[in-house]
Parts: sequence; C-alpha cells; structure tokens
Amino acid sequence: MKEKQYVLAVPNFSDGRRKEVIEAVVEPFRNAEGVTLVSYEPEHDFNRTVVTVIGEPEPLKEALLQMAGKCYELINMEEQEGSHPRIGAHDTIPLFPFKNITLEECTALAEEIGKEVYARYQVPVYFSGQNARNEDRKALSFIRKGQYEGLKKVAHTDERKPDIGPAALHPTAGATIVSADSEGLTAYNVFLATEDLNIAKAIAKGVRGPSGGFSTIRAVGIKFPERSGVVVSMNMFDCGATPLYRAFNFVKQEAARYGVIVTGSEIVGPIKLDYVLNSFEYYLGLENFRKDQILETHLMK
Repeated sequence: MKEKQYVLAVPNFSDGRRKEVIEAVVEPFRNAEGVTLVSYEPEHDFNRTVVTVIGEPEPLKEALLQMAGKCYELINMEEQEGSHPRIGAHDTIPLFPFKNITLEECTALAEEIGKEVYARYQVPVYFSGQNARNEDRKALSFIRKGQYEGLKKVAHTDERKPDIGPAALHPTAGATIVSADSEGLTAYNVFLATEDLNIAKAIAKGVRGPSGGFSTIRAVGIKFPERSGVVVSMNMFDCGATPLYRAFNFVKQEAARYGVIVTGSEIVGPIKLDYVLNSFEYYLGLENFRKDQILETHLMK
C-alpha cells in the first residue's frame, strides 16, 4: 500500500483585523477530510493572517482554492492597508514537502493551484520559488515591489505582468503568488526595550541578507502598538543553515551598541522540531544529543 503523502501549506491573506472575515477565510480547512488546520495567526498592525495547514495533496488543493475564493469575496484591496507588503487579498500560497512527497511533486501541485485560481476566479497569478518563470521572480520582494498600489500601475509591462491572466491586476482582489519550495519560513520577533524605532530599523538592516546580513533572513524594524518597545521582525527562510540562536544573538549584540537590552523574543506560528533542537543543543552545550531522546518523538511515529 502506498504511504499517504502530506504537504505543508502556509497561505497568507490580507486581513488581520476583522474577526468575522478571518474566521470565514479559514473555515474551508476546519472540516476537510485529509486536511489539518494547525494554526492561524492574525496580526493587527500587519493587517495580515498567516495560516498553517497540513494535508493530503488533493483535499488540501481544494481547501486552498475555497479559501482563495473567500479572500477574493471579502477583502477589497482598494480599501485594505497595513504595514506588511502585499499585492492581493489572498497574497501568497506557498507549498512545502512534509511527508512522503517530493519537492518536484509539490512544484507540480503549485502549478495546478495557480492555474485553477485563475480558471475559477479570474484573479491573476504570479509564480515564485521553484515555480518562478525567471530568477527575479524567485524572490517575493521582486514580485511585491511597489505593493498592490504600485504594481497595478506597471502590471501591463513585460517585466511585471502576471504569469497567468491578463497584464493587469484584478480590480479588487489584486493578484496571488503561488510557489513551492523545500523549506518554509519561520516568523521570529525579537523585542527591544526602547521606543526608538530607528534603532530597530538599523538592526534589521544589519541582519537581513540584501543589506549585508544573513542570506536566509529578511527583517524589518517595526512598532507593535499593543505593546511597549520596538521589534526586529524576521522572516527566516532556513533555520537549519541560520539557526534561531544565531539571529537572536546577533540582534542582542547589535542592540548593545545602542545601550538597549533585548527583553525577549517570539516565534509566530508553528516551527519544526529540528529548529527548536538546534538552539536547545547550542545553549546547553549538549554533546551527542539525539532526537529520539525526546520521548514525544516516539508518539509521532
């Protein structure tokens, strides 16, 4: 008997403030057989919600398409605003191999989802990651340059037009980015005991790859209105190559330059056990530690 295959999907949509909209958008995952809703994390200032789901390819594909339809129905990009870059109501649909499935199979599934998004809803699609049509489009930052407002002015050009659909954005839904990659991102925030946003921005510039930091990290300095202090907010794309502890220590060291202490940090949403363990081993100086020494890992089998 062929073993069941499982895909990890981390779709992001452009509303983190309206509870009734958020609940309606995640509803397709709640009772879908073969799909598990792991978590959803609304963020008010970003005005964005990150959803984490695991599922068998076909039922997951259908649930993601139903989710997209709800996003397009309930979110108007002409009215949406927030501090996180975005180009569409259903902004991104990233897929990752989770169990008994290859990256190539996930890439093919992403192609199917992208084509069906346009077929069902007439919302244009950009492909990124392994599905990117050129090197530039492998990076979300290139596709999102100018965000929704800027992209709709240049979506008619050869360089910026969607991969599926007309050379324009949907008038209210914008566009959706679909991708497959080997590793998903980990969202990680480090909190600073200062109200000086310029300090957080300077540290973020030092930590992120394009400005000389870690090639696997993108970072911004922001203020969360609901709490004191400022934040270095990071998207970490490979916590195996660049562990959490290394990013944390870097931010702590840079903050000390300004006489600022780090008050704590936060992992937003789920994280792979291996990424927790590499920091655990580092801080305790463990030698010859094995994952199977953790009792709960035996239940996972």
